[in-house]
Amino acid sequence: MRTAVCPGSFDPITLGHLDIIERASHLFDKVIVLVSFNSSKSKAVFTVNERMEMIQKVVPHLSNVVVDCYSGLLADYLKMTGACAIVKGLRAVSDFEYEFQMALANKKLFNGAETVFLTTRGENMYLSSSLVKEIASFGGDISDFVSDEVHDFIYERLTKKSLE
Repeated sequence: MRTAVCPGSFDPITLGHLDIIERASHLFDKVIVLVSFNSSKSKAVFTVNERMEMIQKVVPHLSNVVVDCYSGLLADYLKMTGACAIVKGLRAVSDFEYEFQMALANKKLFNGAETVFLTTRGENMYLSSSLVKEIASFGGDISDFVSDEVHDFIYERLTKKSLE
């Protein structure tokens, strides 16, 4: 069985993330959506459990997708699970530079770590979790950016946070 890992902070999960996960699910026998901890990013708005629950709510139609979390090195997670690939979405050339460095580092740490880059669809090129958080914090409409299953939870959390 060919297993891939789609890692990310998913704080929160967007339609761009979901697009990459869906496309990966057609390429691999099993896809693990991995909520990872990124020490270089600012403090997360949603807890790890909340992020995992949101992902689970938007992927039930994908029978070969599971959700997990991990705080260590991605290369170690691949070894531990027997996954053969990392799937990353690219929005722009600027994403590629960083992701290419990560791909090389993961390959150095674990020779079995292949990275597959999927380019985003045009309608998602500008979309990011940061953008969703900013729009929602000002009470803007995020319905074109996140799935219906998680919209209200995300919106309420972010608008409430901005009032504090």
